[in-house]
Amino acid sequence: MADKRIILAVIAGPQGIDGEVRLKLFAESLDSLKLHKAFEVGGKMLTLKSVRQTSKMPVARFAEITDRNGAEALRGAELTIPRDALPPLAEGEYYHIDLIGLPCVTESGEPVGEVIAVENFGAGDILDIRKPDGKDFMVPIRAVTVSDTEITLDSDFLP
Repeated sequence: MADKRIILAVIAGPQGIDGEVRLKLFAESLDSLKLHKAFEVGGKMLTLKSVRQTSKMPVARFAEITDRNGAEALRGAELTIPRDALPPLAEGEYYHIDLIGLPCVTESGEPVGEVIAVENFGAGDILDIRKPDGKDFMVPIRAVTVSDTEITLDSDFLP
């Protein structure tokens, strides 16, 4: 897992003329972003100097971005950290990135497919699973048992 990169935000564009950038945040909160001081962006490292919430989006200042042109050049760039930089989890908790790629099996151990995405439309996490025939289906997280190596689907939710 150490080689997995986690996207915490995307640079939405410049804010003003002195190198600040607006962020589209994927982290749980602005405080989650503040836990990290350095981010990889397109193979380069950016050092977070400050971040604040505005009425619309968070705005960040990085040591390496000093003007509007530098900020504009990074529009759309992903701010990533290594997976192992995330805080440890309690028993039964998971990061979405850890579920993606896990094989899915029935309660009797028969292969069903692989998790290709984790969605949340407001009522809880939903696993998007791709079957071996290439067709996808979705299952609510409450209908599965998650382990470190596989996901077991409740038989009531099998396609």
